[in-house]
Amino acid sequence: MAKETNVGSVGRYGVWSMGLRSEDPARRGELAEAAAELEELGFGAIWLGGNTSVPHAGPLVEATRRITIATGIQSIWQYEATETAARYAELEAAHPGRFLLGLGVSHAKLADRYRRPYTAMVAYLDALDAAGVPAERRVLAALGPKMLRLSRERSAGSHPYLVTPEHTAEAREALGEVPLLAPELKVIPETDPARARSIARAHLAFYLTLPNYTNTFRRLGFTEDDLADGGSDRLIDAVYAWGDDDRVRTRIDAFHEAGADHVALQVVDDRAGDVLPRESWRRLAALLS
Repeated sequence: MAKETNVGSVGRYGVWSMGLRSEDPARRGELAEAAAELEELGFGAIWLGGNTSVPHAGPLVEATRRITIATGIQSIWQYEATETAARYAELEAAHPGRFLLGLGVSHAKLADRYRRPYTAMVAYLDALDAAGVPAERRVLAALGPKMLRLSRERSAGSHPYLVTPEHTAEAREALGEVPLLAPELKVIPETDPARARSIARAHLAFYLTLPNYTNTFRRLGFTEDDLADGGSDRLIDAVYAWGDDDRVRTRIDAFHEAGADHVALQVVDDRAGDVLPRESWRRLAALLS
């Protein structure tokens, strides 16, 4: 079945953020203001990270006019397909074409019901099809070959997390030319190598406990030494963009050169999780303009 990929709706650059996903009513105004600014800065999409779901997107869709709001990623174990479809239908009816449903199988460590993830994703997509959620309005968090093929066949494309340009090149080959390929890239606004890599290792530590990511790194040629002690310099420099504006821009461009349509940029620093890195987003917008 051919898929129509609305790449124009997400543009070439987006922002990936856990901080923009909140159920605290006291923060609604702050998040709405930040989302509106990201739209004005020229970003094409906001990817809501962490344990996110369709309802988290609603307030940001309402606060903006054109930017795509996406889940990055909603776990299929956390929310039933029928519930997801109903919430999608409500949001789509109120704001047609503004929401993109990002879905993933998460990790065994994080999901009590985790089993046969590929089969479970197929069943979830079957249920979404039956409920009328269009394939072109969803993407999958695909890392390995099987899930990438499923992204090509059953969705608008793929939103891989914690990957390298080399993975992006492999993903583009697996997906073909048409499907959307929108990898996430972490950006550290720090020019000192030791400090930048220290921030990166603190951030990466948890991900190195998750086999879905470490197995991907091994497929990309990283060794056990690269995965030890918070990650080697080689690994850190492959999955984090840090340094001055020219170095960061070069790292972002590498993903597009490898075949990405869109790059979702996550700012990583050592501040509290609820503090939105708005100045860093402005800096990114300036260097990408």
